[in-house]
Amino acid sequence: MQVARTRPELASARSGLSGAVGLVPTMGALHAGHEALIGEAVRRCSAVVVSIFVNPLQFGPDEDLDRYPRTLDDDLARCESAAVDVVWVPEVEDVYPDGPARVRIDPGPLGRELEGASRPGHFSGSLTVVAKLLNQVGPHTAVFGEKDYQQLVLVRRMVRDLDLPVDVASVSTVREPGGLALSSRNRYLTEDERERASSLWRALSAGRAAAGTGQAAVLTAAQAALAGVEVEYLELRAPDLGAAPPSGPARLLVAARIGVTRLIDNVAVDL
Repeated sequence: MQVARTRPELASARSGLSGAVGLVPTMGALHAGHEALIGEAVRRCSAVVVSIFVNPLQFGPDEDLDRYPRTLDDDLARCESAAVDVVWVPEVEDVYPDGPARVRIDPGPLGRELEGASRPGHFSGSLTVVAKLLNQVGPHTAVFGEKDYQQLVLVRRMVRDLDLPVDVASVSTVREPGGLALSSRNRYLTEDERERASSLWRALSAGRAAAGTGQAAVLTAAQAALAGVEVEYLELRAPDLGAAPPSGPARLLVAARIGVTRLIDNVAVDL
């Protein structure tokens, strides 16, 4: 496994890769969910690059950029065990050599809804860095998790709208035994907060179980199961995050704060 920390090192490492190359973009603090993404990239591609970069452009002024977990030694060990070929670990100056990007990706109307309403500018920052990573690595496939479902939808839209030559693959959310979606931010939770956070999965499960009786029943059942958390949104949408259909595939999404920690989750439902 090669570790590249500068653009010349990345270019040199990338030139040694043959066949289809897969990219798994991460912000580090890797866990079993990231390992599932890497496994999918390994399955699909001849070589795999994992990027580890805490992107300041997608954090708001009151968010957790400074305390976001950074566990590089453990991350590199996980990548080594997962048969990753190259780990791209740039500094901020390598990604934004002229300072914060003045030209950024506009995520469109969806970027100002759901997560975008709670975190203004977040998706402009995340799509901009994803576009930069795709250009820097030049992968054939990029793999994202369904836990960050709105990001996945927007990345796919960006790739289509801008004719970027990459296939976007996704992996289902990996969960703890009690259903809590794996997240790097879970390490912030106390034991009491972790128990309260498990109500997100109970709510999504209750909503999914009620899907056969219509939209209102889904939201009513999910809302009734939420307890001990500060809900920011609970919404039922189409799979592309447009308006929910009267019947057929849909997506139930939730965001909530538990103490100082903000968590998101979602599940597919069939109305």
